[in-house]
This record gives sequence, structure tokens and C-alpha cells, in this order.
Amino acid sequence: MTQSEIAEVLSQPLSRELLHRDLCRLAYVAKDGTPRAVPIAFAWNGTEVVLCTSKNAPKLHALKANPAVALTIDTESHPPKILLIRGTVELDVVDGIPDEYLQMNGSYEMTAEQRVEWEREVRSLYDGMVRIVVTPTWAKLIDFETTLPSAVQELADRRAARQRSARQEAVQHAGAELQA
Repeated sequence: MTQSEIAEVLSQPLSRELLHRDLCRLAYVAKDGTPRAVPIAFAWNGTEVVLCTSKNAPKLHALKANPAVALTIDTESHPPKILLIRGTVELDVVDGIPDEYLQMNGSYEMTAEQRVEWEREVRSLYDGMVRIVVTPTWAKLIDFETTLPSAVQELADRRAARQRSARQEAVQHAGAELQA
């Protein structure tokens, strides 16, 4: 997938809406070779997805060994809206709390007082963090109205072909009866 095709998917209004959510699911291969999918807060900076984690997180060893990841950002309503992103990560160790970490937790339902307490707790817990910066190499938006998962789209196309064929047969059968 080209960068312009990725940008086209990620610039769609629904993609932009999903990219402003707080949580995604990060999928990667752990050091033992087994798959992992973990919920994690994220921020979108316009070209990259930024995740932040503690400097001692086990996923960092796995991401250093294999920087290929997949992200899923979705809704809980029907029909689901799903943004799928594949990419590669770069790890950036920083002192203190990255701005993205504080930004990415903005839509949780917290009162102003809870927000102050949460930020105080975060600042007292972490002396630094690791920014996991995902550069998208592939993206797909699924809304179940204009776009479907590829397997479902294949089934829908087959059904449409069967229906067209049945209509053609019915027209031919009716034409044959009229001639008889």
C-alpha cells in the first residue's frame, strides 16, 4: 500500500473520528513467539500513532526484536466502525511523562478533580516512559455500510452474482414461455 493510499484512508472523516478515541488494541509477537493483543492508550499526531508505556514493560523487548505491529481502533455500537492499521514501531525512551500520554487520556469520563488526581498519580509513578511510535504501512476502514471485511465483501459479491444469474434465468424462462 502506498503512503498516499494510507493517507487517503486515514484522512476520511470516520478514520479521523476513530483516531481521536483513547484506546486501541496493539497486536505484536511476544518474545516467546506467541501473539499478544493488548488495549493501550494512544494519540494520533497526523502521521503516526503514539503509544506510551513504562520503561520496564515486557512488550518493549518483543517490539525491539520484531517491530511489526497491528492496531485496531473500533466502536462498541452496531454496526461497528473499525480502523485497522499495520505498521512498524520505533521506541523512544524519554524522561518524565510524554505530552502524548497526557493528551491521549482526554476523553475518559473524569471530573476535573479526578483528572488532577490522575495526573498527580502518573507524575509520581513514572520517572520516564517509552514512546512507541507506529508508522502506518497499511490501513483499512470498515464501516459495514460502504466498506466490509474482505471475506464478507467476497461473500456479498458472490451473492450478487447468484442473484443476477437467477434474474437472467427467470427472464430467459419467461421469454421462452412467451414464444411457446
